[in-house]
Amino acid sequence: MTEQLEPMPTDWQRALAVVAHPDDLEYGCAAAVAGWTDGGRDVTYLLATRGEAGIDTLEPEKCAPLREQEQRASAAVVGVSRVEFLGHRDGVIEYGIGLRRDIAAAIRRHRPELVITLNHRDTWGGVAWNTPDHRAVGRATLDAAADAGNRWIFPELAEQGLEPWGGVRWVAVAGSSTPTHAVDATAGLERSVQSLLAHRTYIEVLTDEDPEAYCRTFLTGYAQAAAERFGGRPAVTFELFAR
Repeated sequence: MTEQLEPMPTDWQRALAVVAHPDDLEYGCAAAVAGWTDGGRDVTYLLATRGEAGIDTLEPEKCAPLREQEQRASAAVVGVSRVEFLGHRDGVIEYGIGLRRDIAAAIRRHRPELVITLNHRDTWGGVAWNTPDHRAVGRATLDAAADAGNRWIFPELAEQGLEPWGGVRWVAVAGSSTPTHAVDATAGLERSVQSLLAHRTYIEVLTDEDPEAYCRTFLTGYAQAAAERFGGRPAVTFELFAR
């Protein structure tokens, strides 16, 4: 008998999603975001980079504003109007104090109960090696959720008017190979396809397939693969860490 996934908590109002690049949230998480915003919850996106190193044929200074524009359009499809960029350099993000401080500052500023990030482990289920940026941002986000509530870590933030926020109740890791919880993707699945498709410049370089067919096949397959563990319903999965 396949172990069933638990439903994600619903008794929260504000979430902050922290990832490395434009498109990270769209690969499997946007259907959940659409459902949350439909329910009146507030979701903010925080991206460590502007994805400027993501397209080999486009120089970073030209790529960055284009990918930022596509990310804002992508977020709007699923009801997210607040998208922030930290300005770290794409491809060479370093886990460390500076990154933790930047994310902790955002957590203090937005005061989420739920923080979302992407797979922080070395591999994708032991099959493919994860990128340094994903690993660094994911680990820093897990750590910053605690940093944000400790007045004596980064005291300079309080001096800047960002008082400690210890109200993070969960950190949810999308793309985990060991998920514990899930969100029904039925209502948000079509919008998640359109949200990923908004990254058209990146998608067209990534694949020779028709972009919409590529997005639909990938996201539908991802959601359906989780259905066996979620009562037969297509789902977005998360590994949930309670705090």
